[in-house]
Amino acid sequence: MFGQILLSAFGSAVVPYDIEYLVVAGGGSGGSATGPYGNGSGGGGAGGYKTNYGGTAISLTPGTTYTITIGGGAGGAANQPGSNGGNSSLTGSDITDIVSTGGGGGGQGDNSNGSGLAGGSGGGGAKGASTYNGGAASPSGEGNAGVNATYAGVGGAGGGGFGSAGINTFNMGGTNGGSGVSNSITGSSSPYAGGGGGGTYQGNSGTFGYGQAGGGNGSPQGVGGDATPYTGSGGGGSGNYGGNYKGGNGGSGVIILRLPTSNYSGTTSGSPTVTTTGTDTILKYTGTGSYTA
Repeated sequence: MFGQILLSAFGSAVVPYDIEYLVVAGGGSGGSATGPYGNGSGGGGAGGYKTNYGGTAISLTPGTTYTITIGGGAGGAANQPGSNGGNSSLTGSDITDIVSTGGGGGGQGDNSNGSGLAGGSGGGGAKGASTYNGGAASPSGEGNAGVNATYAGVGGAGGGGFGSAGINTFNMGGTNGGSGVSNSITGSSSPYAGGGGGGTYQGNSGTFGYGQAGGGNGSPQGVGGDATPYTGSGGGGSGNYGGNYKGGNGGSGVIILRLPTSNYSGTTSGSPTVTTTGTDTILKYTGTGSYTA
């Protein structure tokens, strides 16, 4: 629509204008480590990450309302595998919907199925009775896969991040979540979409994984660390040695719009944070709302 001039009902010119966006989905939660034996659970995968910042802008039409939906970070729970985060989206009648997919939950340690779940980035695998696999990044292009826990180890694997996959476990220690990515759409660099670290049980050679870019820390024995809100990062996996502990919460998603201040209408819902940098206005949505161009 760039450069196209439309006419309003009164015959006046309606000129579309270009914007840039960042759309990050909610992160997956870390898995819970359960059972009477020492084991660790997988870290949650980061929420899907999409941006055109520094690339090809999209055009909005004055008078049109665009809906912003923010995906929640998944909540961790005891005695359960991790859960997927919620999708985030920017939609409107004259644009192609921009949808980022919630991150995959981490695998449950010592469960019959220790596999991480697929998502924007996949959840990390855990030591299960029969499966140890990380979750896939699905659909492709929004992040990276979680990775496998090993049969011989007791540590959980890290969830995937947008920058890289998580790290496989090889022995006792939980491993790092995949790296996130920095974006300067607001005028300053901030990290998003890091994977949650895998958990492990407490032992002399046991270590715990750290999520990157706001991802939750895996735990050496106890509750998994929570991801930083509004980053879409994955929660950390829990660790267990004779107790049941919940996985860490995934970070909620965020949507940021950047547009010329000369075109900013000032008509919003959902109470976005409004700032300016140079000649542009920045709208940061941490809750569902809308913008009327």
